[in-house]
Amino acid sequence: MTTAPNTSPAAASLLPKGRPLAGGQRTGRPQYLEIRGLRVVFDGFTAVDGVNLDVTQGDLRFLIGPNGAGKTTIIDAITGLVPATGSVNHTGTEILGRKVHRIAKLGVGRTFQTASVFENLSVLQNLDIAAGSRRRPLELLRRRRNTEPAVEEALEIIGLERLASRQAGTLAHGQKQWLEIGMLLVQNSELLLLDEPIAGMSQDERAQTGELLRRIGANRITLVIEHDMDFVREYATSVTVLAAGKVLSEGSVAQVQADPRVQEVYLGAAPAEGH
Repeated sequence: MTTAPNTSPAAASLLPKGRPLAGGQRTGRPQYLEIRGLRVVFDGFTAVDGVNLDVTQGDLRFLIGPNGAGKTTIIDAITGLVPATGSVNHTGTEILGRKVHRIAKLGVGRTFQTASVFENLSVLQNLDIAAGSRRRPLELLRRRRNTEPAVEEALEIIGLERLASRQAGTLAHGQKQWLEIGMLLVQNSELLLLDEPIAGMSQDERAQTGELLRRIGANRITLVIEHDMDFVREYATSVTVLAAGKVLSEGSVAQVQADPRVQEVYLGAAPAEGH
């Protein structure tokens, strides 16, 4: 039996009350993502067609749909990688149309299907570099004798504290994904956009990733693109189904699975008699 990365009570108390939990909000009003009329057009082809989406802090929202439905394009639009029209409001701040680095500084973090880590550096160095994005220029020049509390906490949250000195390039596939998520945590990312985080993982890694998403999602706005319906059923608190760039259905896993439109377009099955 494998042990999922765990967060001990000690880790939860590393920072004073009112401070972020490795980047997540602990106090104050709930944060939210509010998307209205999002539209992305590539050379006359409408990839995202007037999408409305609401995700609140603590909701582990999964975005599903067939290939070409517009899932990754929505994340690209939110993070400024593709031009879009409409509105993307992150807890009262309009972020659509801003530069990529400006959006990141507003607490928006994303992962890609292939983990983007510094493979020649250690796990700890990767996290420390990510944490450096929050430091002022003079702080970056100072030699630090101790590991930042937020970095230590992120190490424990992602379950890699025993591998802190390990070169990132030698990590298992799943561990690299966890490291990338940890890098977002130390950057104080409050809105997490995760693109197929379990792609290529073993069964054990998938289970550990699911538990990790539950822990970090409790204090953040989390939107996860995923194709694996077993994983979605196990870990999603709510689901948005896309088809042809539009929202087809939304609700709990049970609600969207019972929607005949979803069964026809995405699941490819009709409801059984009596269900």
